[in-house]
Amino acid sequence: MAEVIIPLDFDTADKALEMVERLGPRARFYKVGLELFTRAGPAVVHDLVVRGKRVFLDLKLHDIPNTVAGAVRAAVDAGASLLTVHATGGPAMLRAAADAAEGRLEVVAVTILTSLSAEELGSVFGLDQGDPAREAGRLAALAQASGIDGVVCSAHEASRIRAASGSDFTIVTPGIRLAGGAVHDQARVMTPAAAVAAGSDYLVVGRPITRAPEPTVALDRVLAEMEGAAGPTVAAS
Repeated sequence: MAEVIIPLDFDTADKALEMVERLGPRARFYKVGLELFTRAGPAVVHDLVVRGKRVFLDLKLHDIPNTVAGAVRAAVDAGASLLTVHATGGPAMLRAAADAAEGRLEVVAVTILTSLSAEELGSVFGLDQGDPAREAGRLAALAQASGIDGVVCSAHEASRIRAASGSDFTIVTPGIRLAGGAVHDQARVMTPAAAVAAGSDYLVVGRPITRAPEPTVALDRVLAEMEGAAGPTVAAS
């Protein structure tokens, strides 16, 4: 069953934990990203874990293998369940991350940021025109061959990656927006139902929930859309 991960994109731990309390028990999986982790540190991960929540530590590690391995071990010690590295760090870095995790958390590799358009991707990789689906698929294959548990990719690339990687490869998809909702700074978005149908295991749904007038109502709407696509779903925040 696909799960929802709710990003805590706040500038203080107090604001983040206030949202956790507001969403209550139906939200069980939360993302701690760069801003909150830089401001609050590992303590915010601990605060979530002691509340019975799972934590997606989205740090997008990209460094030499030894440094990344040390950071992965630190994430394990902090209590994270899911951690991101960049697929473009290369095979040696990816293998070091997988080895350091020792199965105690899932390591997923970021392929192509959902904020990148095809034109921007082309400029980054030195191409006349970037092909997000092709590059995401290539990087997913590299990550899987290097022992990584899964990838972060746009839901637009999820079905292709699922078909190539099999059912045991974890797919995390950000850029999820409710039908008719604002896309904000994302270039490639998809609805919850379409993302589940495409093969996503975890849907990262932030602003449509956390910036809604009634976040619990918005969460219920996301879950209802997912259930309509693929049966019963499990909330995560």
